[in-house]
This record gives sequence, structure tokens and C-alpha cells, in this order.
Amino acid sequence: MNRPIRVISAALLLSALVAPNSGAFAQSVPGGPLNQNLGDMDYGVCRGTDPKCFHDWPRPKPTQYRVLLFTHTAGPRHADLGTALAAGLNPPLNSDNVVQREMQKLMTANGIQLDYTEDVKVLSRLNAYNAVIFFSTSRDALDDDAKTALRQYMRAGGGFVGIHNAFGTLYNWPYYEGLLGGANYYDHGPERSGDVVIQDAKDASTLGQPARWGFTDEWYNLIPFPTHVRFLATVDEKSWKPVSPEQEPRLSRGVPPAGFIPPAQSVVGRDPGHGDFHPVAWCQYYDGGKAWLTTLGHDAGDFAASDSEFAGATEFQKLIVGGIKSAMGAEPFCR
Repeated sequence: MNRPIRVISAALLLSALVAPNSGAFAQSVPGGPLNQNLGDMDYGVCRGTDPKCFHDWPRPKPTQYRVLLFTHTAGPRHADLGTALAAGLNPPLNSDNVVQREMQKLMTANGIQLDYTEDVKVLSRLNAYNAVIFFSTSRDALDDDAKTALRQYMRAGGGFVGIHNAFGTLYNWPYYEGLLGGANYYDHGPERSGDVVIQDAKDASTLGQPARWGFTDEWYNLIPFPTHVRFLATVDEKSWKPVSPEQEPRLSRGVPPAGFIPPAQSVVGRDPGHGDFHPVAWCQYYDGGKAWLTTLGHDAGDFAASDSEFAGATEFQKLIVGGIKSAMGAEPFCR
């Protein structure tokens, strides 16, 4: 009678030893317990900084690198995106479409062909591109066909670049959260100046950058916190400049974006933060592909011609150009 009980107990013990434990952290997270929110999420794919997670299939070297910029919004829309674009590929731009216009100029200056769209149907045809860039997309920006295409594109060794509110997109699709580094947008404070600190100066996106440079952004707080990634840059929270008391949390310069609903005062805790390790850029291999990510990119001033016009504009542009080049295979990736 006792033997079956002992066998079951042994099986249960073995199961407990090998089963994932949501309360344990397989990776030491920088910044300490403050950043160990929600544990070490499992997205069911090969991910991390080991190239074994990359599908390095034989490919002819491109004679012309080509990337796709996607700026579709299904919720709040950042002002620098301007008027919503017409359907199709490369529709006419208005004067307020700052991101699309400036990204096209930036890529052209670096010998890269850029197509742009906000048409979800275009996202079902990705194989012609060396990298796909989500720049301040929002909410449920993809339909089922586009989700499938993005997943298959990554599994074929594609390159993904997520900029700023790419983190405010597809909250309810775990695969996409994993693509962002196992991270997601939670909230942000008012737009303010602070110092970006380079954590890894050897990456294509950070090579040659000053060790510290001033910038202005919303400085996204992330839940979950990124895991199994190579951290490239952080913001020094101690460098943040004071803001006026009338600026409520999550408002940019006191002006709410379209569709924004002010939050009620929290009764269950305080807004999250990241203390002495607040990441703003990182990279990883994911499900066969490459993903380079940054939460920076809120202000139209990011595309200014010089730092004298907008502090950190030159460094920001170098950062994303290097990230795009590494994700599309023109530069070494994530090392």
C-alpha cells in the first residue's frame, strides 16, 4: 500500500524540480528586486543573446538593403506621426508626417531603401525586406494574417526594430511581447530631459557614441522587465530635471494625446520605476530572427539636424541607424 504513495511522491518531487516556477528568476535581473516584476516570462520560443536562436540560412548578399516602416495606430497616435496615411505602400505624405518623412531621409542618407505604410494588408508580404520597423504603432495594429506573416518572417531569420510606442502595441499577443524582449509598456511620467548612459559600447548602435548624452523623452516604465537580452543603454533617473507640479503622470508636456484617459489615483500601490537600472535600448535573437529595441523616440525634435536644435538628436539618429543596420544584417548584431 505504501509503495504507490512513495512513487507518486517521487514523481511530484521531480515535477516540482523541473517545472517552471513563476516565483523564481532564472536570470539575475539588473537593478535588483525593483525590476523583478512578474518573474521570468516564458514565450515558448528560442530567445536570448546566443546566435543559436538565429536561423542563419544561406542568403545572397543584398545589392540594395530594403526596410519597411510601419506606423499604423489603432489607438492613441503620437503627434510626430502626423495625419493617418492612406492605404497602400508609400502613399503621399503631409507636412505633419514627421517620422515617415525623416526616416525616409535618414535611410536614404545611409544607402537604405525605405518603404512606409500604415496598411495592415502590406504586412502580409514581408519577405522582400531585410528589416521591419515598428515606429510608435499602437494597440491592436495587426490582423491575424499580418500576425502570421510577422511570425513566419522572424522564423525565416528576419530583422525587427521596435521604436518608442512599438511598446504600446499588441498588449494581448504574448508572441509580440516576447519579441520586445519579454517587456511591455506600463506607463511613463511627463516628458523631461535626462541623460542616456551607454551600457554596451561595442554594439553597432552604440559604437562611437558618447558614454553619456542628454536627451528628452517620456522614459517608459516597463512591466514585464526585459530578460535574456543584451542591454545597450539606460537612462540615469538621477539626471531627470524637475517638472512643474501641474504636469500629471503620463502626460506629455501637459497635453494628453488623442484617446488618452487620465488614470485615477492608484489605491493599490505606486507607479513602477526602475531605480538604478532603467533600460532604454537592448537587443536579442528571437524565434529565428533578430530584434533590436528602444523605448526612445517620442518627440519630433529627435530628427533635428543637430544637437543644438534638440539635445541628443544626433545620438538618437545614430542609435537607430546602427540598430536597423544590425537587424538587417549589414552590421554585426547584438555583440
